[in-house]
Amino acid sequence: MRLQSSWDPHLPDGNTSPAERLAEAMGADILSGKLKVDDRLPAHRDLAWRLGIGIGSVSRAYAILERRGLVRSVHGRGMFVSVRQENSGTRFDLATNMPPPMFSNRALSSTLNKLAKQVDPDLFNVYPPIAGHPEHRRIMAHWLAELGVEVVPENLLLTAGAQQALTVALNVVRSHVTYAVTEEQTYPGMLGAMRQNHLPVHAARMDEEGILPAALDKILHKNRKERAVLYLTPTMHNPTTATMELQRRQEIVGLCRKYDALIIEDGVYVSGHNPSRPSFLELAPERTFHVSSLSKILSPGLRIGALIPPAGYMEECLPALLASSLMIAPLSYAMMALWMQNGTAESVRNALQNEAIRRQELVTASLPQVVQARHHAFHAWLPMPLKQAERVIALARDLGVSLPAATSFQTTEAPHSTGIRLAFGSVSFRRLPEALRLLQSACLDTEGKVSRDTIPIY
Repeated sequence: MRLQSSWDPHLPDGNTSPAERLAEAMGADILSGKLKVDDRLPAHRDLAWRLGIGIGSVSRAYAILERRGLVRSVHGRGMFVSVRQENSGTRFDLATNMPPPMFSNRALSSTLNKLAKQVDPDLFNVYPPIAGHPEHRRIMAHWLAELGVEVVPENLLLTAGAQQALTVALNVVRSHVTYAVTEEQTYPGMLGAMRQNHLPVHAARMDEEGILPAALDKILHKNRKERAVLYLTPTMHNPTTATMELQRRQEIVGLCRKYDALIIEDGVYVSGHNPSRPSFLELAPERTFHVSSLSKILSPGLRIGALIPPAGYMEECLPALLASSLMIAPLSYAMMALWMQNGTAESVRNALQNEAIRRQELVTASLPQVVQARHHAFHAWLPMPLKQAERVIALARDLGVSLPAATSFQTTEAPHSTGIRLAFGSVSFRRLPEALRLLQSACLDTEGKVSRDTIPIY
């Protein structure tokens, strides 16, 4: 007699199709460990009847999960879970900022088998064009359009991740500017690139929306005889999670036009189109270098980024890209194209958005001190005085929780706002509550109380 499935069928709320919501619910339970490897899944007809949806929707949901390698079909027997959860360990990595895995070994194996039959040998036999193959640039442009970033393929350069795109943009603007402005807490990778380019950095104060226009105006006015480049992450700022609304974006653009400042926009956390938060590329295309990537919204191992420079700087970007000596692996090109064309990339992106919401809710419930994020990604900001942050990090390390150094993101030695960034994508959802409990214990065991205030508002 065939065993019945132990899974309790349910559909999360949402505006997506029943198939996508069913895949989301089942995928979350597989990845969290509620469903174990080799567990039987409900039969198509029975599941459709219990949820009140069509059999076709169930088939499409299973197809989505099968492409991700989370389930497998056994002829004559049904569907089964194919993912084995990680072994439990003693350490929790809340330092590495990346999304949780959404592709299984089975999905990668299936993808490689398909590529072996259809991949163009020229991908491996010849050097690619500097800016990437035209077809891959077209596919990436289509992908970015779904995120609200409109660009023609000819104006887009493919890079080996966002870091290369940022470095190329910085190398190009270096000959046009004499200093840089960024938030007083910012991405360490860009800080390092600025220092390697011997570019002086001015730190601007910020609030819950990011860089303060008054602070930026003060810096640009004081140095008005020189030209600046402004580096910012307007959506889900790293590390503080600050997200700019429309008026703030317009004010920043107005100041950059007034003082003729260039802009490098880090858009790696943009995972969907939001008309109320247009990109700086849309607001000021004549001066904005827009950077995007697949690592934060799809898969960390897919090291493919995109750089969209202002039209007048495209020719300068090509030799800078060539001189960077990095080339996208042909296999990554091919996998990107296949996943974007067969719908896998879109389903994973949607699943990651929902997973980010789920984890952010857990983090907020476990650590009410964290700043309430306005966007969805896999990091959070815990504001507190610098000395206390250093004590919390040291105590958390003793408890088995790794966190980045409190000074990692500081643009200036004495920022007005300090705290701890915690990244919650590297730990499985099943183990995340324990990691957060240990972190909260470290916070409570330090002297004083963790501030419940967010970044100061002016």
